[in-house]
Amino acid sequence: MKHKSLRVLLLSDSRAFHTERIALELRCQGCTILVASLERGEMHHFHLKPRGPIKKLHYAFASLQVRSLIERFRPDVINAHYASGYGFMAAQAIRKLPVPLVTNLWGSDILIVPQISTLHRLKTIRALKAASHVLADSQYLLIEARKLFDFNSGTVIPWGLERNYISADPGPAPSSLPLKIIVPRPHASVYNNEFILSSVRDLVRANKINITFPNFGTDLDQFKTQAGNLLEHGVSLYGRMGRREFVSFVAGYDVYLSASRSDSSPASLIESMGLGLISVVADIKGVREWASNGGCVTFTQDDPESLCDALQKVIENPAQFDEMRFQNHTRVKTEACFEDNIATQIKIMNNLAGRG
Repeated sequence: MKHKSLRVLLLSDSRAFHTERIALELRCQGCTILVASLERGEMHHFHLKPRGPIKKLHYAFASLQVRSLIERFRPDVINAHYASGYGFMAAQAIRKLPVPLVTNLWGSDILIVPQISTLHRLKTIRALKAASHVLADSQYLLIEARKLFDFNSGTVIPWGLERNYISADPGPAPSSLPLKIIVPRPHASVYNNEFILSSVRDLVRANKINITFPNFGTDLDQFKTQAGNLLEHGVSLYGRMGRREFVSFVAGYDVYLSASRSDSSPASLIESMGLGLISVVADIKGVREWASNGGCVTFTQDDPESLCDALQKVIENPAQFDEMRFQNHTRVKTEACFEDNIATQIKIMNNLAGRG
């Protein structure tokens, strides 16, 4: 007898691209999805109404609305994204209800948020305690989450790159200067873009590299001030774009660069590997599962000389990294195909719902 489609209540920020991406793929693979969100994103969703002037309490108060949604939508499973926010909301909503909860960790909800205050830490722990299964995009993130609460059921599933975007062949190494570098992380303190800019000024002025950053983020204005007359003279900015356009845009670059101070297993890094870019990253714990064994060119965090030395190696001989690029491409195809990894999530949810 054929099962009815798996009914999933997806609790997540409706403005976030990752929310739209996972909801679309879950539907493509036969699930019935209802997205509920406190934020007003453009994707179709049920808008949970924020209650009260204190933003920190919105997740707790919205749990009553979620409980009502559960009674009306009757999901087989709840899938909450970001432990300290929607994971906590779901934990409050399902008290004494026999609905399994999958909590997706996004990185900062475990690595940064619990350090903000005792309340933030307790909310995160509450979310982890209530979860029937915890999903993380790296083993490192799963280990750090278990330091907060030692849950039993957890799985590492990277976000990954869609199958039709994974290049058939990474192609030849760049053969001429300036090297085209993309930094696809928004302007915020954690992503350290101003450090990158101050470190590579001389390489830009010498026309050895052209470097592109996003035209968005909380620290954009101060970044523009720092860039000054380098904007459009070796430093450029790109605006928000659709998925297909963005992937095609990134594929046109030679090098992916990130100096992030905190990461779990960045989706942008894995995407760049699948597209055949040379990856240059700050050596932090959150990237080592993909950067180790020669997967990336690494530099010491917040060390301008180390970053410039790493880039100089690529500038002098990009072809020496061809083997690295081909190995990364193969690894993404086998471990980080987005559709396959969503299928794994569906299998976990089916098992939790007693449909395995």
